[in-house]
Amino acid sequence: MRCLKLCLVGWMLVVVAQARPFTVVAYNVENLFDVDGVATYEDFQPARYTRAHALTKLQNIARAVARFEGGRGPDVLLLSEIEVDATPGKAPPDYDGILARYAGLRLEAMLGPKFDAAIGDLPAEALLAKALADAGMTGYQMVIGDAPPAPGERKQEITCAVFTRFPIKQARAHPTPGARAILEVVVEVDGAPLHLFANHWKSGASDPETEKTRAGNARTLRTRLDEIFRADPHADVVIGGDLNSQYNQKQRYPKMKTTALNDVLRSQGNELAVRGPSRDLYNLWYELPVADRGSDTYRGEWGTLMHLIVSRGLYDYRGVQYVDNSFAVAKFAGLNADDKGLPVRWSFEGPAGQGFSDHFPVAAKFITVADNRADNYLALRRASAEGAADAAPVLTVDYAAMDLAKVALTAAALPAGASLRADGYKGKIVRVEGVVAPGARLAVAFRGETYDVFSHDAEFRKKLRAEFQAGQTVRFYGELGQYKERWQFVIQDPSWVK
Repeated sequence: MRCLKLCLVGWMLVVVAQARPFTVVAYNVENLFDVDGVATYEDFQPARYTRAHALTKLQNIARAVARFEGGRGPDVLLLSEIEVDATPGKAPPDYDGILARYAGLRLEAMLGPKFDAAIGDLPAEALLAKALADAGMTGYQMVIGDAPPAPGERKQEITCAVFTRFPIKQARAHPTPGARAILEVVVEVDGAPLHLFANHWKSGASDPETEKTRAGNARTLRTRLDEIFRADPHADVVIGGDLNSQYNQKQRYPKMKTTALNDVLRSQGNELAVRGPSRDLYNLWYELPVADRGSDTYRGEWGTLMHLIVSRGLYDYRGVQYVDNSFAVAKFAGLNADDKGLPVRWSFEGPAGQGFSDHFPVAAKFITVADNRADNYLALRRASAEGAADAAPVLTVDYAAMDLAKVALTAAALPAGASLRADGYKGKIVRVEGVVAPGARLAVAFRGETYDVFSHDAEFRKKLRAEFQAGQTVRFYGELGQYKERWQFVIQDPSWVK
C-alpha cells in the first residue's frame, strides 16, 4: 500500500451530503502544477509557467466545476493530472489550516501582490482547494496519491485525486509497474459504502505497445475488483478517470489482440447483462447515442478517453443507485467548448495563458435507496446492448457541416480598427476577405495585418498554395490561432473556401 495524503478542503464546516441525488464527475485537468518553480516537465518551469498562468488555470478549473449542482459543485470529483509535489515538506500539508490561514485573501492576491515563499511552497492540490473555496465550493475532503516510486522506477510527475463531501472510510493506492497508481477511496453515503477508483492510464490509445502498460493497469484494477466482488457481488463501485482507451477499444483497433479496457477489465455495453453472474461492469458511454460519444479530439477524430464505469450493485435497490440515463459529457458552450463544439484546451499563449483542458469532463448522477434489496433491479429506459454500436465508425469532427454563417465573426461584427491578435479571439472562426501576401509562406493581409494561412491536410495546403497567388483577393473562413508566435488562420475543410 502506498502512502496517501488525506485532507479536509474548505475552511467552512464540512457538510456531509445526505439522502439526496449526488453527482460524480471525472475530469482530466491537463497538468495542474504548483508555482514553486520546480518541475520535471519543461512547460511548467519558470521560463514558461508563471503565477499568472497558474491563476488562470486554477480559476478556469473552478469555473468548469461550478457548472455542476447550481454552483455548489459535484459531491465527488475524480481528477487526473495533478502534480506530485516536487518540493514536499517533512510533514504532510495541513490543508484545512492552509485554507483557514488564507480565508481572507483571494487566490488572485495570493498569486499576485501578496505572494511570498510560503505561498510558493503550497502544492497544486492546495491551490485548487483554494480556487474552489473562492468560488463557493467547500466541504470537500481530498485524497491525493503521493508515493515514492518502486525500486528501479522513476518518480511519477502527475497523479490522481479524489475530492468528496462524503465521509472517507478507507483510502489506498494500487501500484502498477511502469504506470501511475490507481487510487481507491471508499466513502460512506447515507451509511452505505461506495468504492471510488480514480485512474490515469498510459497515453496512446491506438498504440499496441502502450496498450501493454494499460493492460497492466487494468489487471491491477481487475484484481482488486475481484476481491471486492468475492466479498460482495453487489458492491457499489464507480470507476472513473482518463483510461486513455476508447469505450470500444477492441472494435476500434482490431489489430490489438488483448485490450486493457474490454478484455482485461471487462468493461462492456450490455446494460442488462450486469444482472447476471459473469458481467459485473457497465460502461456509461453506452448511455449516449453513438453520435454523441466524444470527450476529446485528436487529429480531427473524436475519442472517449474519459470514462465512468459502474458495477451491478449500482442497479439494485440497496445502498447507492445509478440514475438511469444521467451520464453526460460536460461540454459548456462559451466556457470549455469553442464555437466548433471542441474542447478549449489549455494554452500558454498570452501573458496569463488561457483555456481549460484537452478533455471534457464526464458526469453521472446517483441516489441512495433504502429498500436493502440486492435482488431487485432498477427498471431501465432504453437499456443499451452490445452489437453494431461497438463497431461504430470513428466519429470525425464535421467541419463541413458547421453553420459558418451563424458562428463566424464578420468584418461588420468586429470593432473598427481593433486587432484580432488578442487572446479573446483565439479559436474563433472568422470570415476573411483579404489579399494574398507575397512570399513563399502562404499568408493573407486582413484588416491591416498579415496572417499565415494553413490547413492540416498537406494535399489541400498544396492546392491552396497553387491557387492563392500574391495580390489576389481571396475569401474563406479560418480558425484564428497562433503557432510558434505566428498568427494564422486555419482552414479546417475545403468547404471553408468561398
